[in-house]
Amino acid sequence: MGKAQLIDYLQGELAISHSAIALALRHGEQDAGQLPLVLWQYGLVTLEQLNLIFDWLQAQQI
Repeated sequence: MGKAQLIDYLQGELAISHSAIALALRHGEQDAGQLPLVLWQYGLVTLEQLNLIFDWLQAQQI
């Protein structure tokens, strides 16, 4: 699963703004694996959205 797919999911399904994702990427040192947690730490996604992201990531690994 690539970073582009995760970003597409965040923008398409959860309506996370491009600027929020860009901020999280800068603070997450470009590591897509940390992106969901950084978004949550900065208050850019809710805990419910974070759980949805983790569920989606897990489904992608099947």
